[in-house]
Amino acid sequence: MSSSVNGDADVVVGRIEPCRVVELPEIVDARGSLCVVESGKEIDFDVKRAYYMFGMPPGTRRGGHGHRRLRQLIIAVHGRFEVKVDDGFSTRTFVLDHPRLGLYMTPMVWRDMVDFTPGTVGLWLVSEPYDESDYYRDYDEFLRDARSGA
Repeated sequence: MSSSVNGDADVVVGRIEPCRVVELPEIVDARGSLCVVESGKEIDFDVKRAYYMFGMPPGTRRGGHGHRRLRQLIIAVHGRFEVKVDDGFSTRTFVLDHPRLGLYMTPMVWRDMVDFTPGTVGLWLVSEPYDESDYYRDYDEFLRDARSGA
């Protein structure tokens, strides 16, 4: 298993709370492995929505947005991809490449998911039901609000 962070390991991204890699509890026996995510333990929110992505062709870029309130845990259930995060002041790239690692994403962070390997399946566990008004789709608007403390 490997996980890496590109760039300066001391860079903190997320003004409300830093984004971080969470190692999920793994139970291993002769039948294989099982990972667990529990509210109040690995994440500090109740999961109100889950979705997953698969079948991304080479060169696919996903994300390209930020959230005002939403928190999420992103897991590469199979395969590998990178998550580039930006809080308007600092940027960092996280590599998700093992199903027992999740990236905890906080509000007011722009994200781009890139470099999906063939067969990748990504899982998102999120704190809120879908609400278009929570999204920043315009990077300049996001930067304005992020830098003003909105």
